[in-house]
Amino acid sequence: MTEPAGNPLICAIDDLDLDRATALAGRLAGAVGGIKLGLAFHTAHGSEGVRRVAAGAPPLFLDLKFHDIPNTVAHAVRAAIRALAPDMLTVHLAGGPAMLRAAVDEAAAAGERRPLVVGVTVLTSLDDDDLAAVGVAAGVDDQVARLTDLAVDCGLDGVVCSARELAALRRRCPADFRLIVPGIRPAGAEPGDQKRIMTPAAAIAAGADRLVVGRPITTAGDPVAAARAIVDSLDPTPVPV
Repeated sequence: MTEPAGNPLICAIDDLDLDRATALAGRLAGAVGGIKLGLAFHTAHGSEGVRRVAAGAPPLFLDLKFHDIPNTVAHAVRAAIRALAPDMLTVHLAGGPAMLRAAVDEAAAAGERRPLVVGVTVLTSLDDDDLAAVGVAAGVDDQVARLTDLAVDCGLDGVVCSARELAALRRRCPADFRLIVPGIRPAGAEPGDQKRIMTPAAAIAAGADRLVVGRPITTAGDPVAAARAIVDSLDPTPVPV
């Protein structure tokens, strides 16, 4: 398990073309602190495709959002570590305490290969109306807080949350508890399908540990320059070229 050396930016690579994704991941080495590969990419290309993209790339954030019975999730975490050696992986906190502890225990059993296990609170595409539609009476803020407390109690390393919950969660959680934030958009960028967004600098100021940015980097004419511009916006010292 490694931590990005001073670079909190993770690029979400959602391009399902294996050759383009591999080339992009290689180009971003040195410009970002990690790359994120998710469910669609893994479904399209399997573990071999993930290994190909991750080879020679920044640390891997494997975002498969495991959510099943405890035994199945434990086996999934074990398989992911053996096959892909991610630096960080995700589980859905809605899976409950037994499932979460099974994931944490399986990760710990990997020893030096142990990845960070982080929990998904409420997807950044959802708002209060969406939660009500699936029977969750609590609003987003209350549900995120409840699930984050569960993550801390079950020994997870952090949570994935919206930047808008950051300040409250940073006050609520231990200092070493990681807050991983998607829905990050540089000033002036289109929000896309994200409903709870924030600029990179504002998210870091509010307490984010890692920032997940996809389309503002991957669809830019020069993805490396776009990534460096985001990192430069966080620190007055430019990223070396």
